[in-house]
Amino acid sequence: MKKAVIFSALLIIICTQLFSQESDTLVKPVEDEKPKNNEYMTLFGHNKPGGAYGAFSIGYAQIAEEHSVMFGGRFEWIAAQAIGFGFGGKGFINEYHYEPTIDKDVFLTGGFGGLYIEPILMPRFPVHLSFPVLLGGGGISYITKDDASNDNFIEDSEAFLIVEPAAELELNITRHFRLAFGASYIFTTPFDIGTEGNPIAGPESMDGWNYTVTFKFGKF
Repeated sequence: MKKAVIFSALLIIICTQLFSQESDTLVKPVEDEKPKNNEYMTLFGHNKPGGAYGAFSIGYAQIAEEHSVMFGGRFEWIAAQAIGFGFGGKGFINEYHYEPTIDKDVFLTGGFGGLYIEPILMPRFPVHLSFPVLLGGGGISYITKDDASNDNFIEDSEAFLIVEPAAELELNITRHFRLAFGASYIFTTPFDIGTEGNPIAGPESMDGWNYTVTFKFGKF
């Protein structure tokens, strides 16, 4: 019996609220209506929703245990401010290092790209979280340097599939600009590059954390 009374009371309250909202809508002119539930806040105030953005990022990773620079870009369409769909990619290069198996200086370089899916939590708040995931493929090459001629030579290349989940802390700087600080983890399918009997790098060289700063421009 108590449950029925409580349920009835809640139903009456909900209906009263709905009726009150309808009455307010009928009384107020259409042009004065401001759907605050569709607004979100930036660091400089309130704004209305949007739909797409382009971004570029710079970051740091360790590839084959060497310091590496990572750079990329992506384009996404945002549905209902809650989830983004798009495409993009990243490139990378690590620093020259001595490889004893071939007695040469080498570096690794390559790139990957594909489909982005990005759930966004509480996008109306000036500071919030997003969780972009990249699903795609890419390639990696190792390059040697000839000290005599100072030329670079591609010794071997391999392709792989990749999954890169990430977490980003986003700041709504203005209506059309977001700044995001992120960390992601790379998973790749198996590959081996190197000369026969002298592998230079495999999937463990790519798998690991990387850290990025992303600049997003668009209509959010």
